[in-house]
Amino acid sequence: MKSEQLLKVSSSPHVHSGNSIPAAMRDVIIALLPATAVSLYFFGLSALAVIVTSVATAVLAEYVCQRLRGVEITITDYSAALTGLLFALVIPPATPLWLTFIGATVCIVIGKQVFGGLGNNLFNPALVGRALLVASWPVYMTSFTSPFDGVSSATPLGIIGAINKQAAAGLTIDPELMSSLPSLSNVFLGNIAGSMGETSALALLIGGLYLIYKKHIDWKIPSLYVGTVFVLALVFAGPYPRIWYAFYNVFAGGLLIGAFFMATDWVTSPTTKRGRIIYGICLGLLTFIIRKGAGLPEGVAYSIVIMNMVTPLIDRYTRGRVFGEVKKNG
Repeated sequence: MKSEQLLKVSSSPHVHSGNSIPAAMRDVIIALLPATAVSLYFFGLSALAVIVTSVATAVLAEYVCQRLRGVEITITDYSAALTGLLFALVIPPATPLWLTFIGATVCIVIGKQVFGGLGNNLFNPALVGRALLVASWPVYMTSFTSPFDGVSSATPLGIIGAINKQAAAGLTIDPELMSSLPSLSNVFLGNIAGSMGETSALALLIGGLYLIYKKHIDWKIPSLYVGTVFVLALVFAGPYPRIWYAFYNVFAGGLLIGAFFMATDWVTSPTTKRGRIIYGICLGLLTFIIRKGAGLPEGVAYSIVIMNMVTPLIDRYTRGRVFGEVKKNG
């Protein structure tokens, strides 16, 4: 009597790559550790308190939402913890803990669970929380402190924005304002005022290259995003030295954390190769336009949120033809 072997019939894919959601989320958290460590070094206990509050709140909000919805509890997949960490890194280190709690809750509840949870959100959850806080509590979200001493200070892009306004109005640029700009080396290393995760370009580059090496993100999006901003800054440098201004636009502000860790979000970014090229270039255009022409010194968050909305449309018009599909006439 021959033994029978049971075959399981299922749809593709049939070969597992070995990757999983917890493993991928864990790798992104690892990639953020250099930026986290630098923020703790420069901003101390206040940064630690904000990070712990944000991560704990995000995990708790995820748990409560999933319990109320009656769905599987997935707080062990690290996605909520990652959202909490990202949110902490895009807000000022002196943000009050009660405001951090509100923001992290918004990230999970409105930015993620309202849409159905992981994989269904339209926008990057961390940026949803940041956008709401900027709109509701702008004073807290635009109050930055210098590293180590905690003295209130303007960000590099904030200073450049003030200089640009003087130049646009035809006024003589204040030499004290120009001299107050941090050096390019300080901007690169992170010894500047700003949100915790956007200060050190070096730490963010290390983390971003790690994600590319692990093949968690497509190099096209961050490369074209950063490259577009660099080229535009080189062409439209205004009163600044061209090369200096181009690198300053890359290293200062939230461009690198946005390009490597938010614009590449698997759920909210395009899935096609051509779509990612269009997406990256458009992000760069929007960011530079907002920085240069709008009243805001920074445009990364709004650029990514806008392009998140356009992602389904990009995917629709850049997808390849299905094998065997006949093109319709007319």
